[in-house]
Order: sequence, then structure tokens, then C-alpha cells
Amino acid sequence: MPGMEFIHRPADCGIRRIVFMGTPELAVHVLEALVDTGYEVTLAVTQPDRQKGRGRSVVMPPVKEAAIRAGIPVFQPQKLREPGAFERIAAEQPDLIVVAAFGQILPAQILDLPAYGCVNVHASLLPAYRGAAPIQRAVINGEKETGVTTMQMDVGLDTGDILEQARIPLAEDETSDSLYEKLSILGAQLLTHTIPLLAAGEITPVRQDDAKATYAAMLSADMGEIDWTRSAGEIERLVRGLNSWPCARTQLKGRRIKIWASELAGEAEEGQQALPGTVVRLDRKGPVVLTGDGLLRLTELQPEGKKRMPADAFLRGYRLEPGTVLGSEGSAEE
Repeated sequence: MPGMEFIHRPADCGIRRIVFMGTPELAVHVLEALVDTGYEVTLAVTQPDRQKGRGRSVVMPPVKEAAIRAGIPVFQPQKLREPGAFERIAAEQPDLIVVAAFGQILPAQILDLPAYGCVNVHASLLPAYRGAAPIQRAVINGEKETGVTTMQMDVGLDTGDILEQARIPLAEDETSDSLYEKLSILGAQLLTHTIPLLAAGEITPVRQDDAKATYAAMLSADMGEIDWTRSAGEIERLVRGLNSWPCARTQLKGRRIKIWASELAGEAEEGQQALPGTVVRLDRKGPVVLTGDGLLRLTELQPEGKKRMPADAFLRGYRLEPGTVLGSEGSAEE
């Protein structure tokens, strides 16, 4: 991302001791930027370890792994309101608390603790896309640009005053995973630009315009089921926006098929009569499906219980005929 390298060294900015709160990979870039820039991160607060996968093995949050690598003590409360949580954080005597995709609401007692307050790195251009899934919603909704915001936190959900923002365009083939990586890096850079300016009193916080606010609700697994009556453009964006979780999917002969990639395939032929979800033709790049408005080509698929594969490999293993209706019992043989 040319033109986005704006890391500032802390020098004697007055902010030294920082408590960091974050959980997923997006937050790791922010934590590492603080350490690399020379701030003393005295504690990393993150979500508890969770059981994942079929084997239900215990997995540490990415921020915990990064903190251990950096030699930073880790605190993993179930809830910040539980007994002893405030006291553990207060013991660090932080000048600043930095929050990035932590996953819990901070109580007022913690917000009021540091001299410079709590600064959140949020992956949208607030007040747009407040909430848990701003990256995915930006892709699904076809935004042309998005960005990151550093914000002085208050008791609301992403409602605090804006400190700084940085913008980037979305690529035509942008997925939520690719955008996630870009905004992780951009957010880390923006934060290290914001902190010394905040300490020097050189930032004038800007109140958000609540009338322009939009909400990016948390994703759910059932969002992935494709409604073929929607337009090809909407479905194509859904496929990119839900990549890699929960992933867009449909049904073929009662079996789940994940759709990892797709592309617009033009308009339906004049007079073409078929149910949305009908495979109207097969070509070398994949099956072409009729939607509520336009045609969509499926270019990367994953049959239930198998690995994801390009469409040509899928078609070699599955007898998919024109006229098959996806999302129904359909007809296809391995």
C-alpha cells in the first residue's frame, strides 16, 4: 500500500506504559507495531483459550501467541466485569489502553482509568459500519473504499470521537480475508501515527455524526446459504464477503457445496425460463447459474467433506447437468 508508511517513534511523547486489548489476527499487527515502535506494553488482555476443530483441541487467541513471543504478560478474563479484572488492569498503571478487535465492551471504570483514555483501532471509516463485522459488510455491500479509524472510546458501541482516519480502495476481486490483511497493517500504522499526536495535544477529536451511522452486525453461519433469487452481483459480493467464514454455500442433491469464488457471467438469454439457481450451461471455467437477475459462474467449489477445488476439477468428479437446480435436491452423481 504505497503512501501509507507513517509510523512515528514515541520519543518523549509522555505515553510509555500501555495495556493492549485484542484477540484475533487483525489485532496482532497493532500489538506488534506498538512493540516495534518502542512503547512498553505491560499487559496483553485477550479472550480465553477456546476449543476448536473436530478434535476440540484448545487453541490460544492469536494475540496471546504474539504476546508470549514478545515476552508480554497475558490476562484472559471471561468478562471484564468479573471480580478482580479491573484491579489486575489498574495494577499496570497504564498511560493508555489500546483496543483492537477485543470482543468485549469496556466498562466505564476501565475507560476512565488511563490518563490518555482508551483508543480503539476500528476497521471502518466511522460512523460507517459500527459493530463486529465492518470488513465483511463493506465487501458484501459493494463499497468502493473503506479504511481504519482511531477513536477515543466511550461507553457506546464504536460511538467515541474520531482521532484519525486512513482510507484505501477496495479491489474488484476483494475478499474479506484480503481486506482484513490490508486493514490490519493500515490500522497498525495509523495507531502509531495517532499516539504521539494525542500525547502532544495536536489532535482535535471529532464527534461522530450519529445520523450517518450504519451498523455491521456480527456474522452468523446461516448467512452463507445462497438465495438464488438475489441478483448475480449481490451473490458474487456475498461469496467474496463471506470468504473465509462462514463461506457461501448451496445444496446439490441434498449435499452442501461451499462456493469459494464466482464471477459475473452476463445477462440471461431473452426468453430464458428457469428457476433461479438453475445451471443453464457448463463451460471450461465452471457451471453458469441463473440468478434472480443475471448469470453467475462458479469458479471454485468445495463438496461436503472434501477439499476446495477449481471448477474444472469439480466437474470432472461430479456429473452436473444443465437443468440442475441448486439449493434443491437437484441431480448430480459422483
